[in-house]
Amino acid sequence: MQVWTLHNAVRYAFVPAQGPVVLFEFHGCGHLATGFETVDEVRPATAWYYFGAGSRVEEMAARWAAEVADLVRGHGGGNRRIAADRLDPLGVAALSSLGLSVHDGQEVMEQARLIKSADEIDAMRASVAACQAGMQAMRDVLRPGISENELWSHLHQTNIAHGGEWIETRLLTSGKRTNPWFQECGERVIEAGDIVSFDTDLIGPYGYCADISRTWLCGDGLPNDEQRRLYSMAHEQVHRNIERVRVGMSFKEFTECGVTLPEPYVQQRYSVFAHGVGLCDEYPSILYPEDFDRSGYDGILQENMTICVESYVGEPGGAEGVKLEEQVLLTADGAVPLSTYPFEEDFL
Repeated sequence: MQVWTLHNAVRYAFVPAQGPVVLFEFHGCGHLATGFETVDEVRPATAWYYFGAGSRVEEMAARWAAEVADLVRGHGGGNRRIAADRLDPLGVAALSSLGLSVHDGQEVMEQARLIKSADEIDAMRASVAACQAGMQAMRDVLRPGISENELWSHLHQTNIAHGGEWIETRLLTSGKRTNPWFQECGERVIEAGDIVSFDTDLIGPYGYCADISRTWLCGDGLPNDEQRRLYSMAHEQVHRNIERVRVGMSFKEFTECGVTLPEPYVQQRYSVFAHGVGLCDEYPSILYPEDFDRSGYDGILQENMTICVESYVGEPGGAEGVKLEEQVLLTADGAVPLSTYPFEEDFL
């Protein structure tokens, strides 16, 4: 239901600056919030997405907006502004027609999620543990002749068995499909001597993300010189950047003091230098120096933020590529890894 309600707008909450939090639930689901300390009232949701409302979509959107506007009148203290983190244009128009000023709520939500509480960190550790159990299950069955899809399925199965929720991508590839990055797993049969690169993007127990990347070798042989060279560059970049990141450092300072990639690997650099992580990938997105002036933004790294430090190394036209990523907690004494799955000594 979590994924289903992400693309069918039938579960939403009204959260005033002061006053009751009202949760609107999908049909027959009101009992699911029983005992929630953070929810004061549960009401049935009004569905106005097209699947639920069809030709009556404008009528249902107006009904939905009227209920929201009534809450704003009752608990807004005269304030007519409302922020929504996700809202289709029809809903914006319906609220505006009732005199509400509608604003983007993504900044509010991302900033609220920026600093992790002790409970959140514990939940994230549980998710990482489930993820690493799934990674080990994949490692145990990795052999020549297995397909990418079959190998990837073991991560899903283990996550579900440990109470996890879903996985956001299918980023596992092997051999020549590891370069360039962002191809997703398919029916390709993995052969002896292939490297296998993956990015978990896993939403585990308690709804927290475990975003870890590793690269392995298939078979009983040893990596070749090119595979070692790619892996060593990625390994050095991730670990040196974890050593250098500090609380109080600006995003730009981190980028400028961090380890980047030499030519010719810059062209296929990963999309981010590092990024926040929580319920999923979160603010901030910290870019490479080459991208910072064009589309980067600054901010301050703070204690109890959790971030993922990334590297992808693959030469344009090269045979293979290596993806590594580590999830860390920022503390006053430096970055503490939350992911503890070992790296490959044979590659180093």
